[in-house]
Amino acid sequence: MKKGNKGVATLLMSLVEVVIGILLLIDPAGFTSGILIAFGIVMMLVGIVDIIRYFATKAEEAAQKGLLASGILFAAIGGFCAFHSEWLVATFPVITVFYGILILVSGVGKLQMSVDMVRLKQKYWFIALIGALLTLLIAVLVICNPFSTTAILWTFLGISLIVEAVVDIVAFIFSRKS
Repeated sequence: MKKGNKGVATLLMSLVEVVIGILLLIDPAGFTSGILIAFGIVMMLVGIVDIIRYFATKAEEAAQKGLLASGILFAAIGGFCAFHSEWLVATFPVITVFYGILILVSGVGKLQMSVDMVRLKQKYWFIALIGALLTLLIAVLVICNPFSTTAILWTFLGISLIVEAVVDIVAFIFSRKS
């Protein structure tokens, strides 16, 4: 990916994080349920398409692709997400630990970027380092899950997404000036 395209992708991802953070602050359970239902519908559609493709494909080719099995699996997972999203919302604290692991991976990538900026002698490397350290701190807090209620956890996640995204946007803007 070209440097300019990567920067624009980073900026767009940061803006998406701000929007998600705001939606989590407004109605965390509703937003999460909506995402799960939408994901479930998409998974069911993918499953149905795979099942149809299985029967529309020649028997020898269909046997090799495993479309029937994947179609049934996608449809079942999708149905569970779409029709039992409340169960997944109730398990949100466990899911959040996995999310924390993803944030940790992102933080390590940002740390790499900030060290690269130092080595490339870019002027505002410290802003990227602050963003990386903030991301790593957020990841540790989420993984350790010191919160007693899911509502506080959702609020924290919304705020952390917004703060992390704003720092990333500032780092993006200053990296363009050096």
